[in-house]
Amino acid sequence: MPTRREVIDRIRRAIAPLYEPREAEQIARRFTFERCSITLTQYVVAPDAQADIPDLEESVRQLAAGRPVQYVLAHTEFCGMTFEVGEGVLIPRPETEELVAAAAAGAVAGAAALDVGTGSGCIAVSLARLIPDARVTAVDLSPQALAVARRNAVRLGAEVRFVQADALAGLHELPDAAFDLIVSNPPYVPQSDRAAMHVNVRDYEPPEALFVPDDDPLRFYRAIGRAARRLLRPDGQLWFEIYERLADETARLLADEGFGDIAVRRDINDKPRILCCTARK
Repeated sequence: MPTRREVIDRIRRAIAPLYEPREAEQIARRFTFERCSITLTQYVVAPDAQADIPDLEESVRQLAAGRPVQYVLAHTEFCGMTFEVGEGVLIPRPETEELVAAAAAGAVAGAAALDVGTGSGCIAVSLARLIPDARVTAVDLSPQALAVARRNAVRLGAEVRFVQADALAGLHELPDAAFDLIVSNPPYVPQSDRAAMHVNVRDYEPPEALFVPDDDPLRFYRAIGRAARRLLRPDGQLWFEIYERLADETARLLADEGFGDIAVRRDINDKPRILCCTARK
């Protein structure tokens, strides 16, 4: 049986052609620590303890092929909680945690919140946990994503109503003036960027949750913004995660749709990533 150190070294060597050395080390450690149920401190104290990982061979093969470590482990962390993820569900990013924290901080107790394009349910579940007595609805077009989101909500003790709906079709399944805030991380990466993306994203994560046509990259912001004018109560807030290269264009689009108090915030990487605006009635 290999030691913990040997497992990390083996994974790092296997994925070295795909990642920078620092990222390869992080992936190797993350996998090993989780499968061995140990912390960094426990590893430092006993790096040569045996690592009993029954599916090690298959896991190394998958990681070497570029499959994201989150899919191999079947979960990821978001806002201090563990969410189930897998193919067909976008892997939550740290930048989206900032979006959720900002939206929740401005919400009042009992707020009615809508998450558009819920995926794993990470935004909806986090809002339900962060806003006291929140009434949260989450929509997604994908039945597979909704099934995962429902399991996450149940396991994490969050009360969320899930609805299958297409963000591009107007969200007519939802009642008028029903929400105090709408939060969305819609697809925003232009198709022309796809070839330059890392294999673990390009070849494994759902393209419908990532990419938009080059000739209409703001299509989801336009559709959700128009629906939000009907769905938000007076002075309700619309929160978006946005594409940093189109921040100004996104702000102008929402201004043209009648929203006010438009503000763009920078994320942990100093990129314009979060947009908030207010419904004018």
